[in-house]
Amino acid sequence: MKKILSLTLAALLVLSLFSGCSVNDGRITINVYNWGQYISEGDDGCIDVIAEFEKAYPNIRVNYVTFDSNETMYTKMSNGGITVDVIIPSDYMVGRLIEEDMLLPLNFENIPNFEYVDARWKNPDYDPENLYSIPYSWGTVGIIYNSKYVDEADVTGWELLWNEKYADKILMFDNSRDAFGITQCLLGYSLNTTDPAELEACAEKLKEQKPVVQQYIMDQVFDLMENEEAWIAPYYAGDYLTMSDENEALEFYLPEGQGFNRFVDAMCIPKCAQEKEAAELFINFLCDPEIAGGNMDWICYSTPISAAKEFMDPEVVESEISYPSDEVLDRGTGYLALPVETTRLMEELFMAVRNGL
Repeated sequence: MKKILSLTLAALLVLSLFSGCSVNDGRITINVYNWGQYISEGDDGCIDVIAEFEKAYPNIRVNYVTFDSNETMYTKMSNGGITVDVIIPSDYMVGRLIEEDMLLPLNFENIPNFEYVDARWKNPDYDPENLYSIPYSWGTVGIIYNSKYVDEADVTGWELLWNEKYADKILMFDNSRDAFGITQCLLGYSLNTTDPAELEACAEKLKEQKPVVQQYIMDQVFDLMENEEAWIAPYYAGDYLTMSDENEALEFYLPEGQGFNRFVDAMCIPKCAQEKEAAELFINFLCDPEIAGGNMDWICYSTPISAAKEFMDPEVVESEISYPSDEVLDRGTGYLALPVETTRLMEELFMAVRNGL
């Protein structure tokens, strides 16, 4: 099972990353900035990815810090004054970082394992020539619900998240893009709409939902759903698999006829990087099929490297939640980078929803 960093440890790591401090032991230090619970750390006999990398490259030390949303990561990056060598944002955020000239082009001579990435995941819309990113994982956003308390007859689509019957037991994303994405699916809008009127309508729909929402969350979803303090939450398929290991009553549903977000998280090197070549070695290491297999086996997200499946639990590889059919995947839509004014409006509208304005 995945483990959440203790608050004390997380705080110390953040201070280390954002102050630019490193251990003075003669090794190169690379700062890796990734989502919480998103790399195998050696629990339950699984691979410790960072330890294995440091064993393979004894002259390189990895300082690993986490973020809980693309927007948190972007704010830290755009404010400047930090040293980060590898980041793993989602597709639309990669596109935004490219547009804002915040990423360095990759030297693929240092990343020969890119050859293992499946053709389906190469040259994506957010990085058409694969100049700046390499896919780390992919997945879908659906509804997690507790079958002990939620009537199956109510599980018909995204409208479940507005159902007053489950007031105070419903969780909602605490980031604007995912929250608006759900509402866009519900209202029949494009997940990449730039129409202010449609965004205003989404905000009004989110305001209607607010009275039934227990909390707006990100990584807190694990404890709340596993411990049955909440019964319904939109979240990522890979994280559902982790939660279901802890609570067998949890189920996952991809709404039919309304659409859903199909996402990719990708490895990039920001312009503030100080150890680009070492960062590329780290990215290459993560693309090794055996390493990728062990890593994805633990985080439960889907791998863009089919050769990695040889090293994974067959139950995970055969899971329709981890690896839906092409027909199901085609019902999903990827987020694209939006114009700055659209992103700003969406964030302002979401903040107003959160603050009850």
